[in-house]
Parts: sequence; structure tokens; C-alpha cells
Amino acid sequence: MTAAHAAKLWGGRFSKRTDPLVERFTSSIRVDHRLAKYDVIGSIAHAKMLGRSRILSVSDSRRLVSGLTRILRSIESGRWTFDPKAEDIHTQIQQMLERGIGPVARKLHTARSRNDQVSLDLRLYCRDAVAALRGDLRALQRALVALAAAHRSVVIPGYTHLQRAQPVLLAHHLLAYVEMLERDAERVEDARKRIDVMPLGAGALAGSSLPIDRPYVATLLGFARVAENSMDAVSDRDFALELTAILASVAVHLSRLAEDLILWNTEEFGWIALDEAFATGSSLMPQKKNPDVLELIRGQAGFVIGQLAGFLTMMKGLPLAYNRDLQWDKRFVFDTIDVSREGLQVLERLLRHVRVKTARLAELLEADALCATDLAEYLVARGMAFADAHEVVGRVVALAERAGKRLRELSLTELRRISPRLDAGALARLDPHRSVTWKRSLGSTHPAQVQRALQRWHRHLRFQGHNT
Repeated sequence: MTAAHAAKLWGGRFSKRTDPLVERFTSSIRVDHRLAKYDVIGSIAHAKMLGRSRILSVSDSRRLVSGLTRILRSIESGRWTFDPKAEDIHTQIQQMLERGIGPVARKLHTARSRNDQVSLDLRLYCRDAVAALRGDLRALQRALVALAAAHRSVVIPGYTHLQRAQPVLLAHHLLAYVEMLERDAERVEDARKRIDVMPLGAGALAGSSLPIDRPYVATLLGFARVAENSMDAVSDRDFALELTAILASVAVHLSRLAEDLILWNTEEFGWIALDEAFATGSSLMPQKKNPDVLELIRGQAGFVIGQLAGFLTMMKGLPLAYNRDLQWDKRFVFDTIDVSREGLQVLERLLRHVRVKTARLAELLEADALCATDLAEYLVARGMAFADAHEVVGRVVALAERAGKRLRELSLTELRRISPRLDAGALARLDPHRSVTWKRSLGSTHPAQVQRALQRWHRHLRFQGHNT
């Protein structure tokens, strides 16, 4: 073998060295080094299979497993560091193995391609990420439920179009986000089914002529099933795209929650106060206490959505089977998982320290126009068509605005000029604090409905040491 051949990775057919700029451009070690543990775990299973199938001798198989196990211990103990000069993590592991056990290490790549190897590593990584993400989602749900339970009787103005609409319980509002995150958690868990497919043994694209045992490798690695088509196995990144798309949904939900909290924290709303540990000051204005954490979470959604768009765009033109474009997949996946986990964790901690300003909320509820719908439904319950009731209450609201009064400050005489069905009972419907108790429908903001929801979430999220 010539020096030129030896210097080029898998370079038997080449007579020239790789240009140093190309080496730097094609290197992925600074990104894929986090796959080190998974690369070794996959290689151990592969080496065991090669020995069990008599493709390698039992002795060679054991030496490979022993050498790889030592590398795995080094990685798991934190003693290992990646070599920035290596082309990728697979190359560094291979070189470490050769230094440890000698030439027999070169047999490890038997019946395996870099194509199915990297797909395996990414699936193993994503499988662990699913478990971690699910834990982060659950922690944030618990924080929301705890905040809701602590303020279960607090009434707030509910909004549509950012206009005050109807009174609702603060707990009901917070539990809406718990529902969103539950859908995200279900999607994350369901994505595991598509991740849990073992690609190793597909080779470069066509499989192997050697008598490999793919189901055995799948069993060793805990995969539910084996990829059925070798070309699809090496080129499939749907599982990673799906996870990225789910995290885009998570990012949107976190952004919406952050926006609500940002609004509530303003002096104009004044519903909540953020803990100083989760706020920052201004470089110019001494009085400022800015919700930077929440703003970063809101902005993070754009980044995650952009990662998904970039990933989809990269994939859309790839012919079968493997193409080097797929080296970019790990950046999309890793960055998306990283920022998603950070956002979930910091928001969970922030919510644990939010203070609700109940006195301010009581002031806001003096605006009894929030109860206009309750008044309309009162008339409906007395036989009036809803369209007619809507018209009547609209005239009541207009009269109060002209008179500069709240609805409940109108006299019965004034109300009956609009409709004789507006009696003393109608005036009782104009109490925002009682409005939530008039609701009857399943899933409404009625205190009993919200209490049942809190109890359900406490059971579902397995709260410890909390009372409902």
C-alpha cells in the first residue's frame, strides 16, 4: 500500500491525497462526536453477531468486543475526548480500536457500511432523546398543574382577538397548555415506533452476501424490528424529520405560553410578577425588569421551525440510496433537540417561581361587560332565540357605554325599556366571579370541571406530595 493510499480514508482506488481544505470541509467529527457511545454500542452488537454467525472466529469476535468495551467505559466515564483531526466519529473509534487490539480491529467493518452504521447511531441517539424529551415535557406539565392548583379559584378575563371576552379560571387557562403539551408528549412517544427500526446489515444499499443475522443484532440493541428494505434503511431519515417536526410543534406551544406570560407580566396587564432570577435589567434604563427568558423562548420557535424547513429542503431532492448530503442531518437533529430541552427546562423552572397578583385581577373583573354572553344565555333559557338575545344584550352594552356605566349599574327600568325579559335575575348574571359557576358543559371553566381536570392531571402525571 502506498503512502498516498494509506493517508486517504478508504482510499485503495485513489492515487492522490485529499486536499486539506476538502478534509476540513467533509469532516463531521465536531458534530457527530456525541454519537460516540452509540457507535461503540452498535459495533459491540455487530462484533458479537459476526462471531455468532461464524463470519469471524469466536476469538476475533471476543477481542473486538473486549476492545470496544474498554472504549465504551472510557466514554461513559468522561475520560474520552474527540479528536478534531479525525474525519468522523466512526473513524476515531476505529483508530482507537486498532491501537488497542491491533490489526484484528480491521475485521470489525465486515458486512457493514458507513451508511447503515451512521443510520444506526442516529436511531440509537434519537431513541434516548425521546425518553429525555418526554421527561422534560412531563416536568413542564407538572409545573403548570402546580401553578393552576395553587390558584384554582382565581378568575381572570379570558380573551379572543386580544379583546376581553368572558371570565375564566386562571387554572383553566393554564391547563389548556397542559393539554397542548400532552399532545406533544403523545407524539414524541409515538415517534419512537418509527425510530425503533434496526438498519444495520443493509450495507451500503444492497445488503450483504455474508450470512449475517440482523434479527440477532436487533435483539441485542433492543430494537422492535428490522428495516425491511436495504435501500430505504440507509437513506431513511423520516424518523429524524418526524422528531424535528414534533419539536417544532413543542416550540410553537412554548412560544404561545411565553407570549401569554410576557403580556401578563406587563404593567398594562399586571397579572403576574416574574422572579428576579428569571429576569434581566436594561443597559440604559435602571428601572427595567425584562422577561428576556420568555422572549428567548418565543424567538426559539423561529429557530426550530427553520431547522425543520432546512431538513425537509435537504431531503427533498435526494435520489436513492445514500448521499453525503445526509451528513447535515445530525446538525438539524442535535441543535433542535438541544434548544428544545433547554427551553422546556428553563420554562419549567420559571413557572415554579411565578407570583400571581390576585388583587390586580380583582380590579380587572370590575368590567362586567365580560358577562354579556351570560346575560344572553339567561334570555335564551327563558325562551328567547339566541340571535334575538344577542341583539338585546348588544343594545344593553351600547346603552351602558353611552351612559358611562357598568352593565350592573343600569336600572331595571332602563333594562326593561330594551326588553321586558330583563328582570332582577338578569342583573345577577352580571357578576364576573360567579360567571364561571354558570357554565355547565363538559370541559368548561366551571370550578368543578377544573377541579376534576386538576385531579386527572395529578393522577396522570403521578404527582408526589401534592394535594388537589
